[in-house]
Amino acid sequence: MRFVSIVATLAAVTVPTTSFSVTPSGVGNRLRLRPAVVATSSALAVAADLGEIRKRTREERLEAASKGLQVHCVGLSIHHASVEVREKLAIAEADWNAASNQICEDGVVAEAAVLSTCNRFEVYYAATDPRAAMAHVTSYLANRSGLPVSVLRQNLFMLSGDDAVWHVMRVAGGLDSLIVGEGQILSQVRQCYLHSVEDDGCGGKVLARLLNNALAAGKRVRSETAIAKGSVSISSAAVELSEMLSQQDLQLPFSEARLAVVGAGKMTRLLVTHLASRGLERITIVNRSLGRPQELQEQFPDVDIEVKLMEDLWDVVGRSDIVYTATSAVDYVIDEQKLEANGLVGGHPLMLVDIAVPRNVGDDCKVLPNVAAYNVDDLKAVVAKNTAMRQREMLEAEDLLREETDAFVTWRESLSAIPTINQLQERANAFREEELKRCTRKLSGANLSEKELEAVERLSRGIVNKLLHGPMAHLRKTESVEGKQATLKELSAMFRLEEEEAANNGRRRRRS
Repeated sequence: MRFVSIVATLAAVTVPTTSFSVTPSGVGNRLRLRPAVVATSSALAVAADLGEIRKRTREERLEAASKGLQVHCVGLSIHHASVEVREKLAIAEADWNAASNQICEDGVVAEAAVLSTCNRFEVYYAATDPRAAMAHVTSYLANRSGLPVSVLRQNLFMLSGDDAVWHVMRVAGGLDSLIVGEGQILSQVRQCYLHSVEDDGCGGKVLARLLNNALAAGKRVRSETAIAKGSVSISSAAVELSEMLSQQDLQLPFSEARLAVVGAGKMTRLLVTHLASRGLERITIVNRSLGRPQELQEQFPDVDIEVKLMEDLWDVVGRSDIVYTATSAVDYVIDEQKLEANGLVGGHPLMLVDIAVPRNVGDDCKVLPNVAAYNVDDLKAVVAKNTAMRQREMLEAEDLLREETDAFVTWRESLSAIPTINQLQERANAFREEELKRCTRKLSGANLSEKELEAVERLSRGIVNKLLHGPMAHLRKTESVEGKQATLKELSAMFRLEEEEAANNGRRRRRS
């Protein structure tokens, strides 16, 4: 780790001491006012001011990274919470940054990033006060979900420090997924990282580094182990489930079932891919618009894809044997009342396979005669064999992830050296300036030119830099966390930095 480059970066940052108290509300206001800033010249001025607040906020986060920020994770996943709870917290990707800004707006949490998928909802964050931050994030989740904190905590997992780092690495590596080794989660973590470093993101120095390291770890796992070889996705598990239960629920071979998919996003594309691989060549896609279904028609020329709009949904359901639902709708697309209203209860057997979160199919469909309804939680049995087959690859993957975890933890601990390095440089520079003033006073009668005075200035800087080079080099060579901490204590004692800091604090108190 090149500590000198870190010091140079931080030295270029100016943190206004009077701006911190207004930062949280400034961030929130900036988000709320954004749609109006182009209306008038006064609005543009407001936007400029708020943009300045955002700049200061990100600089403060950069400085805070060296002041004890620890990584934490709060969330729920398919392993801890039912789909009924997960869907109450689900957030569309377009709103991830808005949510992270809400979490950070009062300053208790310094950095935050949100990851919301069909199988998990997680908040990664960094804070100096873990207890206050945990309470704040939990309160936010309770308000968002409408669930009491007591109920929510029964479903949440909460991790801090190295445990949180390890969890993020396992998520990116696909080891925490329902489908072990799945590739889609790596893409989702990548989006989480990219959003966190956007202008309105709240990633900050520590969290952005963690997510970027997790991406690298996920790529290593997939390239250096066989964990992703032949791996399946939620979509393929849904196809496997319907194939396995077709005869039981429909009294019909899967190859003869009439298929329909509601929605035309990424999950539908994967569904069509896996259905086509099983030789099924006729599929009806129902969507709100024609654009995406027509793109799928072009991508799968060997599959007979019939495209229908949502107004034809019930006609399509009525003539289908298996209906997969994968839309982004927040309300049920299919439920008992809608099926009854369209005369589809008690007719020919119907299988509904819902792979969306929030769910597209109501639970009440499960009690209807001749209707078999499944959601993402019902896929666990299907993927148990997949997990067992990957036990060896999981062990190899964990070894790689531990390497990446250790690398991040070491980097994070190295940030604690920055205040000491800054103190050391500031004290050395203060001595240099003090002695330089004495020297120039004594040389005032020597009629030195500006060029000669500059040479004396450069000489003093050169001496200080050479003297500091040894301690800095020693710190850089110390690789273990324990070794770095010991070295920092030695440097602090050797140069009496703690005494200097105490004296400065005393002078500040006397001034106030």
